[in-house]
Amino acid sequence: MGESSKAKAERLAEVYSILESRYPDARLRLDFSTALDLLVASILAARCRDDVVNRTTKSLFAKYRTAKDYADANVETLEAQLGGLPMFRRKARSIKAACEALVAEHGGEVPADVNALTALKGVGRKTANLVLSNAFGQPAIVVDTHVLRICRRLGISSEAEDPGQTEQALMKILPEKRWSHLAHIFSDFGRDICSARNPKCALCPVAELCPSFKG
Repeated sequence: MGESSKAKAERLAEVYSILESRYPDARLRLDFSTALDLLVASILAARCRDDVVNRTTKSLFAKYRTAKDYADANVETLEAQLGGLPMFRRKARSIKAACEALVAEHGGEVPADVNALTALKGVGRKTANLVLSNAFGQPAIVVDTHVLRICRRLGISSEAEDPGQTEQALMKILPEKRWSHLAHIFSDFGRDICSARNPKCALCPVAELCPSFKG
């Protein structure tokens, strides 16, 4: 018989508590001042390290301050400014299209609604939740590569479950007050200990709570 939802919730609560103490400074690593800044940075962060994105957005945010600025931008000029990032052409076009929609449909403002956000070009559930939780203070679970990998290793979700299914699994067993901070804690833990390749299981503070730990 598999682990009950109650037992899984209790185990996750203990994992969360241990990692929260281990990483007291866990936070979003993308720099932003406004919801628009964060939306743009989140689109740029796909398959790219946060520190690399931050180096790019420092000058980008100084030049483009409103959704209309991006919407009116020449796409080739925008591409050139993003040239050091992976998939920069696709990202430039996504940002321009998303901001055109913001101007046309939302008065140039970033909506605080998951359905409205995911309707924008280049914005999936992960990006929408990241904006909602960090720019608007709404409880939302961001399932990035770290969260997905760690949840699978912890047995919170299975290898077959995608990010959306993992988000739903977490929502069922994690108190809402912890939704937004989970990704910050798991991201630091994923970089520090539970890496994709060669995880440092012998140094893991939650090894005894992890079914993937071989001892």
